[in-house]
Amino acid sequence: MPRAALADFLRGIGVPDKEIRMRVAQLWHWIYVRGAREFAEMTNVARALHARLDAVATLARPEIVREQVSNDGTRKWVLRMPSKGPHDRGAEVECVYIPERDRGTLCVSSQVGCTLNCSFCHTGTQKLVRNLEAWEIVAQVVVARDRLGDYPGRTPPEGAFVPDDGGRFVSNIVFMGMGEPLYNYENVRDAIGVLTDPEGLQLSKRRVTVSTSGVVPEIHRLGEETGAALAISLHATNDPLRDVLVPINKKYPIAELLKACRDYPGASNARRITFEYVMLKGVNDSLAEARALVKLLRGVHAKINLIPFNPWPGTIYECSDWAQIEQFSEVIFDAGYASPIRTPRGRDILAACGQLKSDTEKMRARARLMLEEQLALGAD
Repeated sequence: MPRAALADFLRGIGVPDKEIRMRVAQLWHWIYVRGAREFAEMTNVARALHARLDAVATLARPEIVREQVSNDGTRKWVLRMPSKGPHDRGAEVECVYIPERDRGTLCVSSQVGCTLNCSFCHTGTQKLVRNLEAWEIVAQVVVARDRLGDYPGRTPPEGAFVPDDGGRFVSNIVFMGMGEPLYNYENVRDAIGVLTDPEGLQLSKRRVTVSTSGVVPEIHRLGEETGAALAISLHATNDPLRDVLVPINKKYPIAELLKACRDYPGASNARRITFEYVMLKGVNDSLAEARALVKLLRGVHAKINLIPFNPWPGTIYECSDWAQIEQFSEVIFDAGYASPIRTPRGRDILAACGQLKSDTEKMRARARLMLEEQLALGAD
C-alpha cells in the first residue's frame, strides 16, 4: 500500500492515532528495507499488533510458477497472483531481470495481457484479462529482490541467485513488460510512489522508466505526478505504417504524440525521452526512414533506441540485417542523436523485448488438447 493507504488501514484495525505515524514507519522499514515475510519478524512492533495484522493481512509473495535463466544471465519469472474469488485461478504475469556490469534492470508488467494488438509484439496476441493493482506491480520487485538475495542481513532463500560482482542487483525499473502502463495509470502511479520512497526500496525516479505506445492524455500527468522517465514505443515515422504496427496510432496519431513529448515535464538534454524503434526487415528499416525519423524528432529532447526484432512463433516479421541496422544508426548519430542498438537479451527463454506472454497459458492449452484427445479415444 502507499503510505497514506497504510495509515488508513492501521487506523481501521484499531491502531490509535498517536501511534499511526510510528507504526507506518516501522512496517514500511520491515517490508521494504528488511524484506520481512511475516509480521512476527518485526521485533520492534508490539506482539498484540502482530496478531491483529495476521488476522487481516499477509506479506505472502506471488507464487513463482516458473523461473527461467537465459544463457546470457537474463532471468524470467512467471508469477501467479493470489486469486480474487472462487472462479479466479490467479492472474499470471511475467517479469524479467537483466543483469549488466553497472546495473540490474527489472522489466515489470502492468496488466495481465494487453489490448493494443501491436502486430510485431508477442504479448499483444494475449487478450487483456485485467489491470494489475499497485501492490501486484510492487510485488514483482519484491520477488526479484528475494530471488537475488537483495535484502541486507537476510539469508537468501534456497535457490536464489546472488550476484557476486556487487553491481547487478535491482537498480532500474522499466515498465516494458505485459500491458500498456498508461491504461492502468492510477495503479502504476501508486506503485512508482512505493518503489521510489526514500525510506523504502529507495529507487531513483531517474531510474524508473515508463514505456507507452502513445496514450496521449496521460503522458503529461505521468511526468507531473511521478517524475518517471518516459519512453515512447514509436516504430514508424508516418501514420499509415504506424496504424498497422501500433494500432493505437489511429486514436492518437504521431503529431499529437510528439506534441505531448515536447511538453513532457522535466524533459531536457539531461533527461531525454527514449524513442523505441523495432527494426523490421523491409518494413521500417530503410535509410529514408532513418532520415524521416531524424526530421520527425527535431526539437524533442530525444534518444533513439534501436531494437533488433525478437522473433516469436507465428510472427510474419523478420529482424533487419545487422549491417542495415548499423547504417540506420549511423544516419541518426550523424544528425546528433544518440542511437544505441539494444543488445538482444534472453531470446532463448522468450524474455526479450516484445516476447513476453505467459508460458502457462500455452501449457494449459496443450493440457486441454491432450485431455480432449484422451476423451475422444475413450469415446471410441
